[in-house]
Amino acid sequence: MADQALPAPGRLDGLAAHAAAAHPDRTAITGGAAELDFATLDARVTAVARVLAERLDGPGTVAVASALHPDFAVAYYGAARAGQVVAVVNPLIPEIGVQHVLATSRARLAFVDAGLLPKLKAVRANLPELREVVLIGGAEDGDTETLAALLDAAPADGSWSPAAVDLDDAACIQFTSGTTGLPKAVRLTHRNLTVNAAQIAAAHRLDAASVSLNHLPTYHPMHLNSAVAAAATQVLCDAPEPVDAVHTANTHGATHFYSLPVRLARLAADPALDGLALRTVTRIASGGSALPVEAAEKLTARFGIPVFQGYGLAETSPLTHSDDPDHPAHGSVGRPVPGTECRVVDLESGAELPAGQPGEVQLRGPQVMKGYLGSPELAPGDWFTTGDIGRVDEQGRLFLIDRLGDVFKVDNFLVAPSEVEQVLSAHPLVREAVVVGLPDGHGYRVAGALLVLDAPDRIAEVVEQVNGDLPYYQRLQHAEAVDAIPRSGNGKIQRRVLAGQFAARLGLADPQTEGSRDMAAPLFTVINTFVLKDPSGGAAFEQRFLDHVQWMRAQFGFRSHQAVRATEQPDVYVNFGWWATPGDFQQVLGSETFQAHAKEFHQLVDVQAEPSMGVLRVDGAAAEDGAVLVVERFTVTEDADKFEAAYRGWLDAAQRAEGLGHADLAKALMRPGGYTALTRWVSEDAWLAARQLPEYADLAALADSEVRLAAPVAGTRTPVASAGV
Repeated sequence: MADQALPAPGRLDGLAAHAAAAHPDRTAITGGAAELDFATLDARVTAVARVLAERLDGPGTVAVASALHPDFAVAYYGAARAGQVVAVVNPLIPEIGVQHVLATSRARLAFVDAGLLPKLKAVRANLPELREVVLIGGAEDGDTETLAALLDAAPADGSWSPAAVDLDDAACIQFTSGTTGLPKAVRLTHRNLTVNAAQIAAAHRLDAASVSLNHLPTYHPMHLNSAVAAAATQVLCDAPEPVDAVHTANTHGATHFYSLPVRLARLAADPALDGLALRTVTRIASGGSALPVEAAEKLTARFGIPVFQGYGLAETSPLTHSDDPDHPAHGSVGRPVPGTECRVVDLESGAELPAGQPGEVQLRGPQVMKGYLGSPELAPGDWFTTGDIGRVDEQGRLFLIDRLGDVFKVDNFLVAPSEVEQVLSAHPLVREAVVVGLPDGHGYRVAGALLVLDAPDRIAEVVEQVNGDLPYYQRLQHAEAVDAIPRSGNGKIQRRVLAGQFAARLGLADPQTEGSRDMAAPLFTVINTFVLKDPSGGAAFEQRFLDHVQWMRAQFGFRSHQAVRATEQPDVYVNFGWWATPGDFQQVLGSETFQAHAKEFHQLVDVQAEPSMGVLRVDGAAAEDGAVLVVERFTVTEDADKFEAAYRGWLDAAQRAEGLGHADLAKALMRPGGYTALTRWVSEDAWLAARQLPEYADLAALADSEVRLAAPVAGTRTPVASAGV
């Protein structure tokens, strides 16, 4: 669809202005007792903008809680019209999340609902840049200014007009879901958002005659912007039960029914389904995560209405794919929306794969973000790597398999949890299932499942029957019956969190390989280079680093580490950290404790991180009395496979010559042709002799290298002879 004509972009708040000009009296949003037509919505947007323009000295950031209420639309577009960047805040996140989002975005004013207000008050002292708080959603607490009061304070004359904006400037900060760490701040431009609003409206067949029902826990800008772009009416349904949403859709004559997969799956399983009817709805849309095929088919059969899915991310404004809303292919998220390109690439080589082969999904289009806050901007035309695993069929439809961080290996077979979940969901006793990778006690993973069952006492029977339909490497080794699958506030499954909790209940843990020499590759390897800002600060840095390491050793998935200090550059430290999987490290990386430690480090050192995957690990027979370490950074100029074979050949020769204590080689994930090796020798002479071997000459012919001699500081691959710097 990349060659189809794109809609004209505009400024974000212009969506409301255009709808008001075309359909002033049409109902824009209704929710509970509140209802706005497009003319009133646009007038309130301008009123908010005028007040913000007076109170805030110049451009900045205004945070808006995405409460499922018309006030969100007023504050969202009002901030944009005032020339501010809108930071969208999920009102369901905990206190630490509130602090992170507001501090990261540097919000000066925040519109919050009654649920978010007490959490904000608890962390307000940690947000020195936040000046004002305004309460939205119709609630009052007696102390906090309300949106109604702010509107009353707006000047009544009509002489004001908003300042011009560049359509490629950031208009909104949308935070990622944070399932693998702290939410990342995504910068979306006016162009990103308005083009995507029109893309969604076209893909979902929204127009001025449409009435969309939003049965969602929060007000996602995707639904707001696309409906306003189409001048469609939005009905906000905050009732938790899907059956209530069906009744609300009928009451308001809804044409489009938007909900979460978990809610639609509950509706499909509800005993009351047979007595329900959707009288005016023509399409049911699911998004946020995968909807089980069985649930989609059951709802379609009952209501006679297509159930379709789409795909997108915070980084893509969000929609990039939509299935045909009239003729969906269940299990697919559809084809790219107009102007959007999608390809699937090999996880290792990055080469584009043919139709049908699974790999990592990459995207390109006008809705792809400007960049992450605080990071370099994406260059126009760059492919965005999603971290999702999928395949594209011959018709161009995308089928998602799993998140890259969720898949795991069993006997070198890649296990996608969603594939096992599909088999589980087909069992008549299974209402819901989540599969995770659990430690097997030997440094690898096995499949475990959390199951919601109609008969929990028959779990052993279910597992036995399902395992009979699975290849050996996908079979469940652990299963637990639960009342419900825990989810985040936006309905997503936090698989890494569930895996850690499940493993803890079972008493499972990764082997503590501190001091072990037989860890199997590949291990996810994080190589951090630290350079002291003050050359005399080595003792302070080492103490903080040792405190950090003590905490890291207790984290799920952590295997081992080795920190060294360069002998000829004593202001340089290098640490190799080995993890079971990238997802284990990402979960720890996003924790509050890790972020606090990182903040302390940055006061003392500059840090360069290189994520890598272990290629090989070798242990020699050298005595324990040697502690000469060598960090060698390679850039391969020839074939990578030949280089790895040559490196192994050199290590074999070095072992025969004696003097080698151990060696680890890791391949950089972000540096083309990059490898880093850590080797230990009984003496410097032993290392120099090994470099004279002909096998090293073969190796050196394939790569450029930089070498650092070093001494151990902390870790278990090499003992430290004495404490101190």
